[in-house]
Amino acid sequence: MSRIGKMPIAIPAGVTVEVAENNKVTVKGPKGTLERVLPAEMEIKVEGAEIVVNRPNDLKRMKSLHGLTRTLVANMVTGVTAGYEKVLEINGVGYRAAKSGKELTLTLGYSHPVIMVDPEGVETVLDGQNKITVKGIDKEKVGQYAAEIRDKRRPEPYKGKGIKYADEVIRRKVGKTGKK
Repeated sequence: MSRIGKMPIAIPAGVTVEVAENNKVTVKGPKGTLERVLPAEMEIKVEGAEIVVNRPNDLKRMKSLHGLTRTLVANMVTGVTAGYEKVLEINGVGYRAAKSGKELTLTLGYSHPVIMVDPEGVETVLDGQNKITVKGIDKEKVGQYAAEIRDKRRPEPYKGKGIKYADEVIRRKVGKTGKK
C-alpha cells in the first residue's frame, strides 16, 4: 500500500472541495480557487472533513498514480490556505532587480536588461535590490517561474555570482593557480 496515498487529507475550515466527473477537483479557499483534472482511474472521495484517495488495483501504474494524486490534492488544499513562496537571491557586483507593475527587470551583466512578466496567478515581490520572493497559490506555477528566473543567470561555482534559491548551497571551486 502506498504510504502517502492512503493518508487522508484534512480539509481546513473555510475550504470547500468538489469532485466533478472525470476527477476534476475544484478547491476553493481564502486565497483563491484551484482546479485540476486528476487521473480518471483514481477514486477521490470527500468524507466529512477529509479527502480520501483510493486506487482500483495494484498494477504498477496505479501504485504510482495513487501517491501522486493524493499529493496533488494536498498541494491544492495547502495552496488555497497558506499559499506557496520561493525566495531567490541575486549575488554579483552590479546585479540587481527592479519591479514596475507586473514586469520584473533583471540587470545581470548582459548588454541588455532581462525583462520578465509575472504569469497569471503568480506575483513577485522585491526585498531590496537583490532578493526576489515568488508567491502564489499554485505550487507548480510558483516553482516553474522561480526556476525560469534562476535560469537567466545560474550561480557559478568560482565566485558564486548569479541567481540562487535562498536555501541553495553552491559548491565552490578553487580557481587556477599560476606555475612557478
